[in-house]
Amino acid sequence: MATYLFTSESVSEGHPDKVCDQISDAILDEFLKRDPESKVACETFATTGTVVVMGEVHSEAYVDIQSTVRKTIARIGYNNSGYGFEAESCGVLSALHEQSGDIRQGVDRKDPMHQGAGDQGMMFGYACSETPEHMPLPLFLSHKTLQLLASIRHDEPGTMPYLRPDAKTQYTIEYDAKTRKPLRVHTIVLSTQHDEFTAPVLGHMSYADACAEYGPARVEDEMRLKIEEDVRTILLPRLIESLPEDTAKLFDGDFRLLVNPTGKFVIGGPAGDTGLTGRKIIVDTYGGRGAHGGGCFSGKDPSKVDRSAAYMARYIAKNLVHAGVAREMLVQVAYAIGVADPVSIAVDTYGTGIVPDEEIAAAIPRLFDLRPAAIVSLFGLKNPIYSPTASYGHFGRKPYTEAVEIWYGPDGKVLEKPERKLVEFFGWEKLDAVDRVKAEFGIK
Repeated sequence: MATYLFTSESVSEGHPDKVCDQISDAILDEFLKRDPESKVACETFATTGTVVVMGEVHSEAYVDIQSTVRKTIARIGYNNSGYGFEAESCGVLSALHEQSGDIRQGVDRKDPMHQGAGDQGMMFGYACSETPEHMPLPLFLSHKTLQLLASIRHDEPGTMPYLRPDAKTQYTIEYDAKTRKPLRVHTIVLSTQHDEFTAPVLGHMSYADACAEYGPARVEDEMRLKIEEDVRTILLPRLIESLPEDTAKLFDGDFRLLVNPTGKFVIGGPAGDTGLTGRKIIVDTYGGRGAHGGGCFSGKDPSKVDRSAAYMARYIAKNLVHAGVAREMLVQVAYAIGVADPVSIAVDTYGTGIVPDEEIAAAIPRLFDLRPAAIVSLFGLKNPIYSPTASYGHFGRKPYTEAVEIWYGPDGKVLEKPERKLVEFFGWEKLDAVDRVKAEFGIK
């Protein structure tokens, strides 16, 4: 049987680039809580002891940038000065300025439904049948592994007590070359930041005393072996237990496991590597499967089609795949700045469609309204829903509703104290268009 390998990675909420994504989206949410018409393009830079927030904003709201940044960093888990980056002690510099009026005039319209796209560009949405979430398996497993690791760090600090916030994982899956179906987990790579500690096999002594007695090389090797043992006996069993039976069977015991391959990962986060908003766009989307238009998501309000149209393209691809139009689908939409309707729509089903790809592309505008204002309305994108998207992927997540604080009334005026509003998160992951898709294509 001919086979091939495909690999995807994910990074944790404590990865320096993801720290920046989360800060940018937290700032966006704070503006939207106070003014739903806010136009925000916020970039964040983080390094040892320093955060710089940059970008363009047009809003009637005031946001305490310092407080928002520090709360986000603390929530992630950088609350120890020994990490080299800590919520209360890091410097926070703000270089936000007013959005260009030239850009704004292409977006604002008297009739909101004629709102133009905030920029030109092409956006992609992808879905496949490999998982119930319609996501590529290597990326799904990478995200899931790090979510479980973060859960252990936050909720069970005694289980793997040495864990620090920064982590990365990577899954290689072996596929059947003919059917493109996954056959087995081939290789797992996991690197997790950790405290310096003495492995139990060396006795109960301080790290410094253990190094003095056994030498740093031996102590570091046993430390790495202990982390690998915990990954193999604690983390991976929890992962496998959480998976559907067909997916769990792909862990046949013959996979290769590489844990902290450099041997030691104590210095991490922004102290170990500079972070910047938008540098993990493949982690955010489909793990290298399908395509990405180039623009990042985090820190951008929904008038930016980089974000909103990418969400719509995913919604279209997922609903069409779930309806049975294809087993795998890539949808591209493209826009011109200031123009409401897309300039093009393209579809690639990789030969799995029940009708030619061009027929599917022609049906999409009959099924879905692709004007930016319609997309914003469909998913409630003017609500403060973005912080949860900024780690562990924007797609393949479970939609849910939750009450959030809102500082404006029905008339748009600022309130003296916030009210609670029920809003929907990850609405682009819903499958509420399946019935009309089936009707369009005559699927029973």
